[in-house]
Amino acid sequence: MADSPRQIKKALLFINPKKKSALLMAEEIRRELEGRRIEVIFHSTADNFEAYPKNQPDIAFSLGGDGTVLYAARAVAPAGAPIFSISLGTLGFITAVKKEDWLSVFEDWLADRAKVSLRTMLKISVDRKGGTPAQNICLNDAVVSASGIAKLIRLRLETETAVGELTELGRYRSDGLIIATPTGSTAYSMAAGGPILDPEMEALIINPICPFTLSNRPAVLPSRQKMVVTVGEDQRSGVLLTVDGQITRELEPGDRVILEAAPFRAILISSDRRAYYTALRTKLNWSGTYKGEGDA
Repeated sequence: MADSPRQIKKALLFINPKKKSALLMAEEIRRELEGRRIEVIFHSTADNFEAYPKNQPDIAFSLGGDGTVLYAARAVAPAGAPIFSISLGTLGFITAVKKEDWLSVFEDWLADRAKVSLRTMLKISVDRKGGTPAQNICLNDAVVSASGIAKLIRLRLETETAVGELTELGRYRSDGLIIATPTGSTAYSMAAGGPILDPEMEALIINPICPFTLSNRPAVLPSRQKMVVTVGEDQRSGVLLTVDGQITRELEPGDRVILEAAPFRAILISSDRRAYYTALRTKLNWSGTYKGEGDA
């Protein structure tokens, strides 16, 4: 193997243990990388998130679906490690590399030829009177919602118009509020009627869930603007903050959820930008054909 511009010493493999194909793929990658004298560390996404190895890798592999990529991004994006997401099974919106293509794409990345996609991530802080602020980051979305079924909650949304200056954008009586990144625009937000954004845009989607007032519509704001969602002081039913659909935290009346673009972005290695548009066309049936029909 010829010398390449990139020299890596350590790789971290995030594995979805529920997928047998992920375990088989991990062994294939391990053999290849160890043959190149690269240290390989396995980490199961079934383990507690806090248990993942803290010694950051030069590259992370995501072996599973989109959920595995979300897990990996929260773990390694802050340190700037790129994520090599391999699609196993159904075509995902984030996973871009087919398993049969992984080695050629990896070689391209080593030679500085592979496509790299930079994705906005959210930094989320919960400010509670008399409490210690809690922080998370996410790649897809943060959702403030009722903890029960079909219960309206009261939320106030403020957005930053100048450094440190907030102005009220709206008050919502709804099942909740989704704040989604462009990457997350094809997840829960899309199911709730939100717009689809190109994943490399620098923007955030504000999308109320089943609002009581029909004029409460989704909005797209610049990602550079800080936003604050405040739970109503008179809120009686339970309220949850859900991060990337994987982490939950109970909120209390008066809690302030502060959201802003993280100072880093997720680095996703991909084989071809067309994979994202193929996923859109396939999953959303934009091809114009239906079961039982031929090509239009």
